[in-house]
Amino acid sequence: MNDTTSDTSAISAADDSIDTTPDADLTAADVAWDLEPLLDGTTVDELLDRSEVLADRLAELRGTIAELGPTALAEAMHLSAELEELQGRAGYYSMLRFSEDTRDPERGASMMKVQERGTAIAAKLVFFEIEWAALTDARVDELLADPVLDFCAHHLRSVRRYRDHLLSEPEEVLLTEKSVSGAGAWVRLFDELTSAITTELPAGPTGEAVGRPDGGVVALEQGLSLLQHPDRGVREQAAAAVTAGLEPGLRTRAFVFNTLLLDKSTDDRIRRYPTWISSRNLSNEATDDSVQALIDAVVSRYDIPQRWYRLKAQVLGLDRLADFDRMASVATDESSIGWAEAAAIVHDAYASFSPELAAIVQRFYDESWIDAPVRDGKRPGAFCAYTVPSHHPYLLLNWTSRNRDVLTLAHELGHGLHAYLSRDQGVFHQSTPLTLAETASVFGETVTNNALLEQLDDPGERFALLAATLEDSIATVFRQVAMNRFEHAVHTTRRDEGELSVEHFGELWVASQAAMLGDSVELTAGYRTWWSYIPHFIGTPGYVYAYAYGQLLALSVYARYQERGASFVPSYLELLRAGGSMEPAELGRIVDCDLEDPGFWDAGLAIVDRQLAAAEAAARAAGRI
Repeated sequence: MNDTTSDTSAISAADDSIDTTPDADLTAADVAWDLEPLLDGTTVDELLDRSEVLADRLAELRGTIAELGPTALAEAMHLSAELEELQGRAGYYSMLRFSEDTRDPERGASMMKVQERGTAIAAKLVFFEIEWAALTDARVDELLADPVLDFCAHHLRSVRRYRDHLLSEPEEVLLTEKSVSGAGAWVRLFDELTSAITTELPAGPTGEAVGRPDGGVVALEQGLSLLQHPDRGVREQAAAAVTAGLEPGLRTRAFVFNTLLLDKSTDDRIRRYPTWISSRNLSNEATDDSVQALIDAVVSRYDIPQRWYRLKAQVLGLDRLADFDRMASVATDESSIGWAEAAAIVHDAYASFSPELAAIVQRFYDESWIDAPVRDGKRPGAFCAYTVPSHHPYLLLNWTSRNRDVLTLAHELGHGLHAYLSRDQGVFHQSTPLTLAETASVFGETVTNNALLEQLDDPGERFALLAATLEDSIATVFRQVAMNRFEHAVHTTRRDEGELSVEHFGELWVASQAAMLGDSVELTAGYRTWWSYIPHFIGTPGYVYAYAYGQLLALSVYARYQERGASFVPSYLELLRAGGSMEPAELGRIVDCDLEDPGFWDAGLAIVDRQLAAAEAAARAAGRI
């Protein structure tokens, strides 16, 4: 392992005002991003003003797209790219500021203004996609054969896949203009509602037992993090506190969900999508059949999580796990971990694979590209914002000093590295479809896990890490597919039967989870409402199966690395640099993965099965069973 740059003294900018107390390190108090460079020395309004000028220039092309030659079309696309950059800077700046504090009305108003002005600009340019879709395939092939359009060729081909689902221009303009006050507004409301959820932890016999000496009110993320605690009593208390925290506003969040389910149903109907998931599959450049093959393959191996949870019950000395036991650590020492140590661990793990990647990771630390502390009103969870190709990505975390946070950091840095390395593809080709979006993040987690595993000799520590690796795979593959089955149930039920009650949501949630867990885990009554804080169901319906896709692909990619060693690294970096410039199948071929092979998913699931076998063997070696 290369440890030449493992000194973490530069993780935060060197500043005499930085708090270096142990508590500050445990809470990552000083790890905050700097968003001002996104504005590039200007203001949000000025960026949008410049965007409107470019939009007016592009609007002059209305009715002429069929007549453009390659050079003229390239000029138009360069203008469009410049417009996307300007809007991207304004949009990401306002969104990321809002994510810092969703309670701040000024930030909310600023984000809404950006969305409203951006929507007005988009309405002016609806004609372009409609006219482009109307061209014949032969004419499109002729145009895109010219190298002058290479920078946007895949994008231009891809947008034509929607042509069977486009409406007339007036209808498209109307839907575009109504989007901010329609689905977008409900998504924002949900974000604000969930960001305000708190959990009240009761005081326990020791401060560490409940996370605070006197109990107290904490953010939802902190309550959920205690589900990893080694003390079962603490886990049970935390679960009860989370359930109690979800109760206020539950009916409101259910109404938001119902409204968005209806909105999507209406949109799918008028756009002639055959199923609720078809539009998501199309955006992922995947067929309905191929996605169903993935889901069916995963469901057919629900025995894997069930075997693990039965084994885990043995390890924990329980007859059967309850839902609040699923995330319990099997480590005998579950101490808190500070930001500096965690950042060094992840940096060195990436360095063991690629010094180039490790150097970029260090930039995330040094140059204020990460916002880590838990704060009141901060958006829960974690994400990577790609921003725009001329800038750099940002990471949002909610650091709770748990060991699992280390893997979250490795995961989001994988996204960040993908975003950073694909910047040269430009605004049209930087991002991949969602099905490949999780590949680099899961690969980063796997690199981190395996780099750590190589250092461990103690059987108990090896078992704890192998168990964590397996649990990540289970959470990312099986749990996400179970959540996809929940989404399928609520979307189809909303269409067939009408509005769902809170109780009906709970029934469908429990049914989807019970199908995965079988009799290996008891689902308590309180767990019935835990669907109600998950943002993917609201903001990106149909997203969650992409996690399973990305996990199985990443495991297969990592298997290639294990087979070939250092000679594989250039291929992996080529995959990241390619961004979304090719179809998913072509991108897979870069790293020798055949995504069109019907047996591909079975091969990935076999890797998870081997992870389970390794965890079982390690548990025996450690004397835990």
